[in-house]
Amino acid sequence: MSLRERSPGGAAAAVEAGEDAAATLAEPDGPERCLSLLPWDRFSAWLHCVCVVGFDLELGQAVEVIYPPHSKLTDKEKTNICYLSFPDSNSGCLGDTQFCFRFRRSTGRKVSLCCFLDQLDRDLPVYLKSLVLISKLPYVHLFRTMLKQIAPEYFEKSEAFLEAVCSDVDRWPPPAPGKILHLPIMGIIMKLRIPTYRDKPGTTPIVQNMHQADAQISMALPTVHEVDLFRCFCPVFFHIQMLWELVLLGEPLVVMAPSPSESSETVLALVSCISPLKYCSDFRPYFTIHDSEFKEYTTRTQAPPSVILGVTNPFFAKTLQHWPHIIRIGDIKLPGEVPKQVKVKKLKNLKTLDSKPGVYTSYKPYLNKDEEIVKQLQKGVQQKRPTEAQSVILRRYFLELTESFIIPLERYVASLMPLQKCISPWKSPPQLRQFSQDDFMKTLEKAGPQLTSGLKGDWIGLYRHFLKSPNFDGWFRSRQKEMTQKLEALHLEALCNENLVFWSQKHTEVETVDLVLKLKNKLLQADREQLPVKTETLKKLQTHINDIILALPDDLQDILLKTGTT
Repeated sequence: MSLRERSPGGAAAAVEAGEDAAATLAEPDGPERCLSLLPWDRFSAWLHCVCVVGFDLELGQAVEVIYPPHSKLTDKEKTNICYLSFPDSNSGCLGDTQFCFRFRRSTGRKVSLCCFLDQLDRDLPVYLKSLVLISKLPYVHLFRTMLKQIAPEYFEKSEAFLEAVCSDVDRWPPPAPGKILHLPIMGIIMKLRIPTYRDKPGTTPIVQNMHQADAQISMALPTVHEVDLFRCFCPVFFHIQMLWELVLLGEPLVVMAPSPSESSETVLALVSCISPLKYCSDFRPYFTIHDSEFKEYTTRTQAPPSVILGVTNPFFAKTLQHWPHIIRIGDIKLPGEVPKQVKVKKLKNLKTLDSKPGVYTSYKPYLNKDEEIVKQLQKGVQQKRPTEAQSVILRRYFLELTESFIIPLERYVASLMPLQKCISPWKSPPQLRQFSQDDFMKTLEKAGPQLTSGLKGDWIGLYRHFLKSPNFDGWFRSRQKEMTQKLEALHLEALCNENLVFWSQKHTEVETVDLVLKLKNKLLQADREQLPVKTETLKKLQTHINDIILALPDDLQDILLKTGTT
């Protein structure tokens, strides 16, 4: 099965990605909204398209069906989808399998969920098919559940069934963050909640309880995007803290796995382990030698890029030998006995994909190893604790570790915000103060991670490394945007609290017209950038604008009432 790319993420990346994509679609479902929708508008809020990819020994791969038919895919995109939709011939995948992949589009990345079935065609000796959902939303668990329901019937009933599925999706409400939705799909109803970026990993309210009013609900999904962390990390859970550091720092990572399913799930788990921090580099849950970016990611003429790759082809053991960090995993199984500790191995010992499972790197972690979490998980395996409970423990550990790391940065960046008393309605909003690495490091002595974490080690070194990473750059840009928007919102409120009509009476017509145009632009900016401004504030500002215009001569009134904003 193949899936898509937003987020959060890791969880945070996924959630934030999904929230960004969904935000513009989360409008009320009243009669006016319904009348404004065109056919397939609701479908497009969830999926870009559904593809059927076929493979036979003589003709190779080909996209056989794209639905809805008007969906656009370039030839390059179709080629990528064709190669990514099937397990590598060396992976030994037999029977039905589902996995996730991402591919680059001209408008950004798409995540795809793929359901692969190795059914024999009636007329051809070997004929394989994959059903692929392509979406901009990172709701892996939702799409996986959806494919489990529709794939078997599709391969029996073909295109008419696929059209009916897409028609069902076209009746779904928009994926509004924070909303609990009931989504019908081919006779069943899925109940789920769309997460927001404020949700902490693993804490999204679970809609499991079936009340009387929910008698028609077929299934309740506890999450739309999270993966089974413990199942994915089980082969290497002795090294989870080191892997957390590598992901946090945006280090180049390769996951070598026996199948696309295990590859994609492990990559998604790695990306999510630093939530609620967003993973800002590229990640490819399933990557093949035919990918259009193969040369870019495997060249030896420059340092490996900040990306996490999931691969299954043995060829990569040689091609990516120069990469600094490689995770080799075997079949993902929940062992009945405590896994044996696997030592970190030197990269030179990784000669083939058949090398023993483990982590191959020369990386020296900045923080001392937390033995408690390992003992807790080991005890859980001995006591046959359910994997769901193990995942909750692991997710909470990652969350607390990430929050301990990021809180000092949040606290320092908040101090860069100008005081509210510095905001004048008659001047442009003040600028944020510059981030100073030295000033930040000075705050760590009294307000560092030691306040919330008992872990010892070189926290200062970890911060210095992080400040050079893509994850810091993405995080800081996001905070800058939030604080700049807050300043703009405070400036709007300051304007609303002034007697603007009185001001206009004391100034020339030219100055008054200039003020009106600036105020109109402020309103446009508030709408365009979705500034955190109360509706009452915007209405009050519009009233000020109208009052000022009505106090002007008739000829100017006509011009200003017709004049929009730029």
